[in-house]
Amino acid sequence: MEEIKVSPDYNWFRSTVPLKRIIVDDDDSKVWSLYDAGPKSIRCPIILLPPVSGTAEVFFQQVLALTGWGYRVISLQYPVYWDLMEFCDGFRKLLDHLQLDKVHLFGASLGGFLAQKFAECTHKSPRVHSLILCNSFSDTSIFNQMWTANSFWLMPAFLLKKIVLGNFAKGPVDPKMADAIDFMVDRLESLNQSELASRLTLNCQNSYVEPHKIKEVAVTIIDVFDQSALSLEAKEEMYKLYPNARRAHLKTGGQLPLPVQERRGQPLHTDPLASVSRDEVRRHQSVYGERRGAAGAGEPALSA
Repeated sequence: MEEIKVSPDYNWFRSTVPLKRIIVDDDDSKVWSLYDAGPKSIRCPIILLPPVSGTAEVFFQQVLALTGWGYRVISLQYPVYWDLMEFCDGFRKLLDHLQLDKVHLFGASLGGFLAQKFAECTHKSPRVHSLILCNSFSDTSIFNQMWTANSFWLMPAFLLKKIVLGNFAKGPVDPKMADAIDFMVDRLESLNQSELASRLTLNCQNSYVEPHKIKEVAVTIIDVFDQSALSLEAKEEMYKLYPNARRAHLKTGGQLPLPVQERRGQPLHTDPLASVSRDEVRRHQSVYGERRGAAGAGEPALSA
Protein backbone atom coordinates (compact mmCIF):
# COMPACT_ATOMS: atom_id res chain seq x y z
CA MET A 1 0.00 0.00 0.00
CA GLU A 2 2.90 2.42 0.61
CA GLU A 3 5.47 1.26 -1.94
CA ILE A 4 6.38 4.79 -3.01
CA LYS A 5 6.64 6.18 0.52
CA VAL A 6 9.13 3.48 1.49
CA SER A 7 11.06 3.57 -1.80
CA PRO A 8 14.78 4.48 -1.74
CA ASP A 9 14.17 7.45 -4.07
CA TYR A 10 11.50 8.99 -1.84
CA ASN A 11 13.52 8.49 1.34
CA TRP A 12 16.61 9.95 -0.34
CA PHE A 13 14.58 12.97 -1.45
CA ARG A 14 13.14 13.59 2.02
CA SER A 15 16.54 13.21 3.69
CA THR A 16 18.50 15.45 1.29
CA VAL A 17 16.09 18.20 0.20
CA PRO A 18 14.75 20.32 3.08
CA LEU A 19 11.16 21.50 3.15
CA LYS A 20 10.99 25.29 3.42
CA ARG A 21 8.04 27.34 4.60
CA ILE A 22 7.78 30.95 3.44
CA ILE A 23 5.27 33.71 4.25
CA VAL A 24 5.04 36.60 1.77
CA ASP A 25 1.55 37.95 2.49
CA ASP A 26 0.38 40.18 5.34
CA ASP A 27 -1.76 37.26 6.48
CA ASP A 28 0.76 34.98 8.21
CA SER A 29 -1.58 32.00 7.85
CA LYS A 30 -0.73 31.90 4.14
CA VAL A 31 2.38 29.71 4.08
CA TRP A 32 4.09 28.54 0.90
CA SER A 33 5.76 25.14 1.30
CA LEU A 34 8.50 24.29 -1.16
CA TYR A 35 11.47 22.08 -1.95
CA ASP A 36 14.24 24.11 -3.58
CA ALA A 37 16.93 21.84 -5.02
CA GLY A 38 19.85 22.38 -7.36
CA PRO A 39 22.39 25.20 -7.77
CA LYS A 40 21.10 28.39 -6.12
CA SER A 41 23.22 30.39 -8.55
CA ILE A 42 20.63 29.58 -11.23
CA ARG A 43 18.20 32.48 -11.36
CA CYS A 44 15.70 30.96 -13.82
CA PRO A 45 14.64 27.64 -12.27
CA ILE A 46 11.92 25.17 -13.14
CA ILE A 47 8.94 25.53 -10.80
CA LEU A 48 6.50 22.63 -10.42
CA LEU A 49 2.85 23.32 -9.54
CA PRO A 50 0.72 20.38 -8.32
CA PRO A 51 -2.91 19.48 -9.08
CA VAL A 52 -5.80 19.82 -6.62
CA SER A 53 -4.84 16.64 -4.76
CA GLY A 54 -1.08 17.20 -4.82
CA THR A 55 1.49 18.50 -2.38
CA ALA A 56 5.08 19.59 -2.96
CA GLU A 57 6.25 15.97 -2.55
CA VAL A 58 4.41 14.55 -5.58
CA PHE A 59 7.14 15.68 -7.97
CA PHE A 60 10.02 14.20 -5.98
CA GLN A 61 11.19 12.03 -8.88
CA GLN A 62 11.33 15.01 -11.22
CA VAL A 63 13.25 17.03 -8.63
CA LEU A 64 15.83 14.26 -8.22
CA ALA A 65 16.26 13.74 -11.95
CA LEU A 66 16.44 17.35 -13.06
CA THR A 67 18.81 18.40 -10.28
CA GLY A 68 20.97 15.45 -11.27
CA TRP A 69 21.26 17.05 -14.70
CA GLY A 70 22.31 20.36 -13.16
CA TYR A 71 19.03 22.24 -13.06
CA ARG A 72 17.52 24.13 -10.18
CA VAL A 73 14.00 22.86 -9.45
CA ILE A 74 11.42 24.21 -7.01
CA SER A 75 8.39 22.08 -6.16
CA LEU A 76 5.62 24.13 -4.57
CA GLN A 77 2.59 23.69 -2.38
CA TYR A 78 0.49 26.83 -2.41
CA PRO A 79 -1.36 28.25 0.60
CA VAL A 80 -5.07 28.95 0.82
CA TYR A 81 -6.15 31.44 -1.85
CA TRP A 82 -9.79 31.86 -2.82
CA ASP A 83 -9.29 34.09 -5.83
CA LEU A 84 -7.08 33.73 -8.93
CA MET A 85 -5.78 37.30 -8.75
CA GLU A 86 -4.96 36.76 -5.09
CA PHE A 87 -2.99 33.65 -6.04
CA CYS A 88 -1.12 35.48 -8.80
CA ASP A 89 -0.24 38.32 -6.44
CA GLY A 90 0.99 35.88 -3.80
CA PHE A 91 3.04 33.90 -6.35
CA ARG A 92 4.62 37.12 -7.64
CA LYS A 93 5.59 38.05 -4.09
CA LEU A 94 7.10 34.58 -3.62
CA LEU A 95 9.25 34.99 -6.74
CA ASP A 96 10.33 38.42 -5.48
CA HIS A 97 11.23 36.89 -2.12
CA LEU A 98 13.29 34.19 -3.85
CA GLN A 99 14.86 36.88 -6.07
CA LEU A 100 13.72 35.19 -9.27
CA ASP A 101 12.98 37.46 -12.22
CA LYS A 102 11.84 34.75 -14.64
CA VAL A 103 10.97 31.08 -14.32
CA HIS A 104 9.89 28.01 -16.29
CA LEU A 105 6.53 26.73 -15.01
CA PHE A 106 5.44 23.09 -15.12
CA GLY A 107 1.83 22.70 -14.03
CA ALA A 108 -0.35 19.61 -13.69
CA SER A 109 -4.12 20.02 -14.04
CA LEU A 110 -5.03 22.94 -11.73
CA GLY A 111 -1.32 23.73 -11.47
CA GLY A 112 -1.21 24.19 -15.24
CA PHE A 113 -4.22 26.50 -15.19
CA LEU A 114 -2.66 28.60 -12.42
CA ALA A 115 0.60 28.75 -14.39
CA GLN A 116 -1.28 30.11 -17.43
CA LYS A 117 -3.15 32.67 -15.34
CA PHE A 118 0.10 33.84 -13.72
CA ALA A 119 1.75 34.26 -17.14
CA GLU A 120 -1.34 36.18 -18.26
CA CYS A 121 -1.40 38.34 -15.14
CA THR A 122 2.27 39.33 -15.51
CA HIS A 123 2.30 39.76 -19.31
CA LYS A 124 3.12 43.48 -19.10
CA SER A 125 6.21 42.66 -17.04
CA PRO A 126 6.88 39.03 -18.02
CA ARG A 127 7.95 36.60 -15.30
CA VAL A 128 7.47 33.34 -17.25
CA HIS A 129 10.00 31.99 -19.77
CA SER A 130 7.99 28.91 -20.73
CA LEU A 131 4.96 26.83 -19.79
CA ILE A 132 4.74 23.03 -19.70
CA LEU A 133 1.11 22.04 -19.21
CA CYS A 134 0.31 18.48 -18.20
CA ASN A 135 -3.33 17.35 -18.43
CA SER A 136 -4.29 20.97 -17.96
CA PHE A 137 -7.14 23.18 -19.15
CA SER A 138 -7.77 26.78 -20.17
CA ASP A 139 -11.41 27.34 -19.19
CA THR A 140 -13.02 26.29 -15.90
CA SER A 141 -16.47 26.08 -17.50
CA ILE A 142 -15.60 22.55 -18.72
CA PHE A 143 -16.27 21.27 -15.18
CA ASN A 144 -19.81 22.72 -15.01
CA GLN A 145 -19.23 23.59 -11.35
CA MET A 146 -19.34 27.40 -11.40
CA TRP A 147 -22.37 27.55 -9.13
CA THR A 148 -20.89 24.98 -6.75
CA ALA A 149 -17.60 26.90 -6.61
CA ASN A 150 -19.13 29.41 -4.23
CA SER A 151 -20.11 26.72 -1.73
CA PHE A 152 -16.95 24.60 -1.47
CA TRP A 153 -15.87 26.58 1.59
CA LEU A 154 -18.97 25.30 3.43
CA MET A 155 -18.39 21.61 2.69
CA PRO A 156 -16.73 19.29 5.24
CA ALA A 157 -13.33 17.85 4.41
CA PHE A 158 -14.61 14.28 3.88
CA LEU A 159 -17.02 15.47 1.17
CA LEU A 160 -14.33 17.52 -0.58
CA LYS A 161 -12.01 14.50 -0.58
CA LYS A 162 -14.79 12.37 -2.02
CA ILE A 163 -15.18 14.86 -4.89
CA VAL A 164 -11.44 14.70 -5.67
CA LEU A 165 -11.24 10.91 -5.33
CA GLY A 166 -14.01 10.59 -7.90
CA ASN A 167 -11.46 11.57 -10.57
CA PHE A 168 -9.05 8.75 -9.75
CA ALA A 169 -8.97 5.55 -11.79
CA LYS A 170 -11.59 2.97 -10.84
CA GLY A 171 -11.47 -0.79 -11.25
CA PRO A 172 -8.39 -2.94 -11.89
CA VAL A 173 -5.21 -0.98 -12.64
CA ASP A 174 -1.56 -1.76 -13.23
CA PRO A 175 0.29 -2.38 -9.92
CA LYS A 176 2.53 0.61 -10.58
CA MET A 177 -0.48 2.85 -11.11
CA ALA A 178 -2.08 1.42 -7.97
CA ASP A 179 1.02 2.47 -6.01
CA ALA A 180 0.80 5.94 -7.55
CA ILE A 181 -2.88 6.26 -6.61
CA ASP A 182 -2.13 5.13 -3.04
CA PHE A 183 0.57 7.78 -2.81
CA MET A 184 -1.75 10.50 -4.09
CA VAL A 185 -4.51 9.44 -1.70
CA ASP A 186 -1.99 9.72 1.15
CA ARG A 187 -1.06 13.23 -0.02
CA LEU A 188 -4.74 14.13 -0.33
CA GLU A 189 -5.32 13.05 3.27
CA SER A 190 -2.63 15.50 4.39
CA LEU A 191 -4.62 18.49 3.08
CA ASN A 192 -7.05 20.20 5.44
CA GLN A 193 -10.54 21.46 4.66
CA SER A 194 -9.49 25.02 3.76
CA GLU A 195 -6.71 23.85 1.46
CA LEU A 196 -9.02 21.51 -0.45
CA ALA A 197 -11.94 23.93 -0.58
CA SER A 198 -9.78 26.78 -1.86
CA ARG A 199 -8.18 24.64 -4.57
CA LEU A 200 -11.53 23.36 -5.78
CA THR A 201 -12.79 26.95 -5.79
CA LEU A 202 -9.87 28.08 -7.99
CA ASN A 203 -10.43 25.03 -10.19
CA CYS A 204 -14.12 25.75 -10.76
CA GLN A 205 -14.79 29.48 -10.38
CA ASN A 206 -15.68 31.24 -13.62
CA SER A 207 -12.43 32.01 -15.44
CA TYR A 208 -10.57 31.37 -18.68
CA VAL A 209 -7.14 32.04 -20.15
CA GLU A 210 -6.64 34.97 -22.54
CA PRO A 211 -4.03 33.52 -24.92
CA HIS A 212 -3.22 36.79 -26.71
CA LYS A 213 -1.62 38.00 -23.48
CA ILE A 214 0.86 35.12 -23.36
CA LYS A 215 1.50 34.59 -27.07
CA GLU A 216 5.23 35.27 -26.57
CA VAL A 217 5.58 32.46 -24.01
CA ALA A 218 6.84 29.09 -25.27
CA VAL A 219 4.25 26.38 -24.49
CA THR A 220 4.46 22.60 -24.35
CA ILE A 221 1.30 20.52 -23.89
CA ILE A 222 1.55 17.01 -22.40
CA ASP A 223 -1.41 14.63 -22.69
CA VAL A 224 -1.98 10.93 -22.10
CA PHE A 225 -3.93 8.47 -24.21
CA ASP A 226 -5.57 6.50 -21.40
CA GLN A 227 -7.97 7.55 -18.63
CA SER A 228 -8.11 11.28 -17.96
CA ALA A 229 -10.40 13.60 -16.04
CA LEU A 230 -10.40 15.92 -19.07
CA SER A 231 -12.69 15.38 -22.03
CA LEU A 232 -11.41 15.17 -25.59
CA GLU A 233 -13.10 18.52 -26.25
CA ALA A 234 -11.12 20.15 -23.43
CA LYS A 235 -7.87 18.82 -24.86
CA GLU A 236 -8.77 20.00 -28.36
CA GLU A 237 -9.50 23.44 -26.95
CA MET A 238 -5.98 23.59 -25.53
CA TYR A 239 -4.55 22.73 -28.95
CA LYS A 240 -6.62 25.50 -30.56
CA LEU A 241 -5.57 27.97 -27.89
CA TYR A 242 -1.88 27.25 -28.47
CA PRO A 243 -1.57 26.27 -32.15
CA ASN A 244 2.22 26.66 -32.06
CA ALA A 245 2.72 24.67 -28.86
CA ARG A 246 4.93 21.63 -28.85
CA ARG A 247 3.06 18.45 -27.93
CA ALA A 248 4.09 15.39 -25.95
CA HIS A 249 1.79 12.37 -25.84
CA LEU A 250 2.10 9.44 -23.47
CA LYS A 251 0.32 6.12 -23.87
CA THR A 252 -0.40 5.60 -20.18
CA GLY A 253 -0.35 7.45 -16.91
CA GLY A 254 -3.88 8.66 -16.36
CA GLN A 255 -4.50 12.01 -14.76
CA LEU A 256 -1.90 11.59 -12.04
CA PRO A 257 1.29 13.70 -12.33
CA LEU A 258 3.02 11.32 -9.98
CA PRO A 259 6.44 9.94 -9.23
CA VAL A 260 7.52 7.49 -11.89
CA GLN A 261 8.08 3.87 -11.04
CA GLU A 262 11.32 1.96 -11.29
CA ARG A 263 11.77 -0.40 -14.25
CA ARG A 264 14.59 -2.88 -14.71
CA GLY A 265 16.28 -1.55 -11.62
CA GLN A 266 16.54 2.01 -12.93
CA PRO A 267 14.26 4.82 -11.71
CA LEU A 268 12.59 6.65 -14.59
CA HIS A 269 12.67 10.05 -12.95
CA THR A 270 11.86 12.24 -15.89
CA ASP A 271 8.25 11.57 -16.72
CA PRO A 272 5.52 13.62 -15.03
CA LEU A 273 3.05 10.73 -15.21
CA ALA A 274 2.97 7.26 -13.82
CA SER A 275 3.77 3.99 -15.58
CA VAL A 276 5.34 5.00 -18.89
CA SER A 277 7.84 3.28 -21.13
CA ARG A 278 11.47 4.24 -21.63
CA ASP A 279 10.83 5.35 -25.22
CA GLU A 280 8.10 7.70 -24.07
CA VAL A 281 10.38 9.09 -21.39
CA ARG A 282 13.06 9.79 -23.99
CA ARG A 283 10.55 11.59 -26.19
CA HIS A 284 9.44 13.66 -23.21
CA GLN A 285 13.07 14.55 -22.42
CA SER A 286 13.55 15.71 -26.01
CA VAL A 287 10.75 18.23 -25.49
CA TYR A 288 12.78 19.79 -22.70
CA GLY A 289 15.85 19.76 -24.95
CA GLU A 290 14.14 21.91 -27.56
CA ARG A 291 13.67 24.64 -24.96
CA ARG A 292 17.42 25.39 -24.84
CA GLY A 293 17.02 28.74 -26.53
CA ALA A 294 14.47 29.95 -23.96
CA ALA A 295 16.48 29.34 -20.82
CA GLY A 296 18.58 32.48 -20.98
CA ALA A 297 22.29 33.03 -20.90
CA GLY A 298 24.08 31.07 -18.22
CA GLU A 299 21.00 29.02 -17.32
CA PRO A 300 20.67 25.29 -17.98
CA ALA A 301 18.09 24.66 -20.68
CA LEU A 302 15.23 22.25 -20.20
CA SER A 303 17.03 19.34 -21.78
CA ALA A 304 18.29 15.90 -20.95
